[in-house]
Amino acid sequence: MNLFQLRAFDAVAREGSFTRAAARLFISQPAVTGHIKALEEHYQIPLLRRTARRVELTEEGTRLAAITRAIFGLVDEAQTLLEANRQLLTGRLEVAADGPHLVMPMIANLRARYPGITVNLRLGNAQETLAALLSEHADVAVLTEVQPRNGLHLQPLSESRICALVPAGHPWAQWPKGIRLDQLNDVIMVLREPSSITRRTFDDACREAKVQPKVLLELDSREAVTEAVAAELGVGVVSSMEVSPDPRVKAIAIQGDGLVNRHMLGCMERRRSLRLIQAFFELAS
Repeated sequence: MNLFQLRAFDAVAREGSFTRAAARLFISQPAVTGHIKALEEHYQIPLLRRTARRVELTEEGTRLAAITRAIFGLVDEAQTLLEANRQLLTGRLEVAADGPHLVMPMIANLRARYPGITVNLRLGNAQETLAALLSEHADVAVLTEVQPRNGLHLQPLSESRICALVPAGHPWAQWPKGIRLDQLNDVIMVLREPSSITRRTFDDACREAKVQPKVLLELDSREAVTEAVAAELGVGVVSSMEVSPDPRVKAIAIQGDGLVNRHMLGCMERRRSLRLIQAFFELAS
């Protein structure tokens, strides 16, 4: 069995792209293609489906990727362990986060302290971020409202509150103390999708307070919510740490219970002692 071929396949399976796999391995794209073609031909098994826009794993490829991820995950751990005495002069950290606002200052601190470290950041929703960490596609992750579980190490970072987002000309925009949660009863609102942590926290608080807003639109990004509010389609909600300067809208406080989100930094417990992960946690604290 040719480990170079397996490494090339593992990189494509992780990155979903021959180009990014080649960059990950520091070899040419034709070399990656050649390794995988030779692997498929030798074992007479299709591992990847190539389309005009993306690379997909076949059923056999998915099963093999689970094995290679474990193999080369251990190889990467061994390499990290052996390079620990080099004072983090080089290395690569895979970071996942459910939003950019907390993680960007952490990455800036890491780069300032260890300029030789390469960081790969993937942003997604809360479920995607947790899944990336648990599947070890990420070394560390910034998570919101994640429940403790066996094998997962969590470190508290901060808390944020749910705020209302209104057009700049809305009467509530002039209220210095914000509004009460019950004032949103029967109010037309534009909200994130139900799986969003911000939306779930807001829905739970409304349910407890017996408040029933009228949801006009469900949108898949905070940017879309901002645009909808600016177009005066309804009132939105946003996390206090995700408020961006925009003269068309204004974030105002909501007075009520259950409107707080907890943010944490996480890694797999068994990888907690790796030097690079340790360094990231230390800088974050």
